[in-house]
Amino acid sequence: MPRPPRRLKNEINVVPYIDVMLVLLVIFMVATPMMTTGSVDLPSVGTAAAPPQNPLRIEVDVSGKLNLLAMGEAPRTIERNELIAYLIKEQEKNPELAVLVAGHKDARYETVLNALDDIKSSGFAGRLGLETMRR
Repeated sequence: MPRPPRRLKNEINVVPYIDVMLVLLVIFMVATPMMTTGSVDLPSVGTAAAPPQNPLRIEVDVSGKLNLLAMGEAPRTIERNELIAYLIKEQEKNPELAVLVAGHKDARYETVLNALDDIKSSGFAGRLGLETMRR
């Protein structure tokens, strides 16, 4: 007796796919607890042990100009080379001089860092800090 012709199935056999998925699930379940998470140590704003008394304030505006705010003086725009000479002169008068650098919220961060770098590289030995918020 001749055999009837074979019929083709229109179904996909999903059993092998389920086996693969279960193996992957087990691998991920075992590997996940062994993964080390990276931690980022963000700087925190703390209070200084003794806040500086009458510090010089240098503000960096949006255009990158430096404004000097000294106690007893009117605010004025100052060039970088003038600032260094002024700080050296003031430090000779007061060795405990403190300088705070503040940047406008829209100022480029690079200009604030350049001002800090100029002050540090000039040999300024007083306290130097960033002003984070005006009170």
